[in-house]
Amino acid sequence: MNDYVSKLNGVATPGTLYHTLQRHNDILQDYSQEYNKTKDNVQSIRQREELLGSTKRDPGSFNGGLNRRTELYLKEHEHLRSSDRMVDEAISIAMATKENLSGQRNVFSGVTGRMQTITHTFPLINNLVQRINFRRRRDSLIIGGVIAVCLIIILILIFR
Repeated sequence: MNDYVSKLNGVATPGTLYHTLQRHNDILQDYSQEYNKTKDNVQSIRQREELLGSTKRDPGSFNGGLNRRTELYLKEHEHLRSSDRMVDEAISIAMATKENLSGQRNVFSGVTGRMQTITHTFPLINNLVQRINFRRRRDSLIIGGVIAVCLIIILILIFR
């Protein structure tokens, strides 16, 4: 692997290396998820076969109530496994979303830093940004005041 990366260092840029590495990582995660699903299915089939295999081998000792109870247990077990898989998928989606949002936060903080550098370099742009921020704060205060007045009127009408 190190030889492969060293060969790529001479040919590719760090951005393409990162993209290639990210893509391979995504493919590995997809294969790992498929493997885990297949492994769970095989285990479920084995457990089902263990539970039902005894009744198939010796039908004379078969008890209908016991078989029905076993079927219900198997069905409940499958529902639990399905719920577990769904929760794992939801957690993985949430973690991916968290990573994506943290990446966006880093990008926006970088943009904010660059904007501050530009505003300090050019005073006219700094003045424009300050006016924009002042108007934004003023608009926020106006909206807050309107919402407060509306809530007071609603409360007066409710408790009248």
